[in-house]
Amino acid sequence: MLGHDLPALPELEEDATQYLQAIIDGLCDLSLRDPLTGCANRRHFVSVLERELDRVARSGDVALLLMVDVDHFKRINDEHGHNVGDLVLQQVANCLANCVRPMDTLARYGGEEFAIVLPACQTAYGRAVAERIRHAIETLKVRISPTQTIQVTVSVGGAYALQWIRSTRELWIQRADQRLYAAKSDGRNRIAIEEQPDSTVTAEEKNLLFAPAAFSSSTTWSDDWPDIAMAPTDPTDGDN
Repeated sequence: MLGHDLPALPELEEDATQYLQAIIDGLCDLSLRDPLTGCANRRHFVSVLERELDRVARSGDVALLLMVDVDHFKRINDEHGHNVGDLVLQQVANCLANCVRPMDTLARYGGEEFAIVLPACQTAYGRAVAERIRHAIETLKVRISPTQTIQVTVSVGGAYALQWIRSTRELWIQRADQRLYAAKSDGRNRIAIEEQPDSTVTAEEKNLLFAPAAFSSSTTWSDDWPDIAMAPTDPTDGDN
């Protein structure tokens, strides 16, 4: 804990219980953060995804998942070494954190890939955030020595959660990843956001989805019952 940027611990002599609680809180925070970038780690990211999927399925609200990948990151490691690669990731993470709201969750998904969960995110705002991220990284200058700086770019892919439908985190990540691959195949330093799927339902259909106890075993379906909205077809595959 002393090797990380954590709030100062209280003096042990003042309150042993407070001291112990501060240690526990600090360890819990460390367990949810990536040690290199300070972003949420994958464990925390997964729990946030599950919570958002449940919220969107129940409320019909909008949520966007962005996948952000540093372009040609292997070349940076090969030309400048892994220490510079780590510095680039730290600088990119700081830049990303400045592009999103406090309510959003920025996580290091793995390697040079980051993920951002944006709750209550309408279509126009989602595209604006993705473009803000792309532009901010493009103009970022990473100083790797007193006389040398390097610049990097990112590709951004995004997909919206399915409203009123209990999807899975695997499917949501897969859809966002497909858009990320599309952005890379289009030349990198691009954004590709999936159109928000139309999975809305009527108030009556909502009651059918979330109030199954209202039907007895003797209930029969007729042509008068509305159709329950189904999930859209599989998204178009993207190329890496």
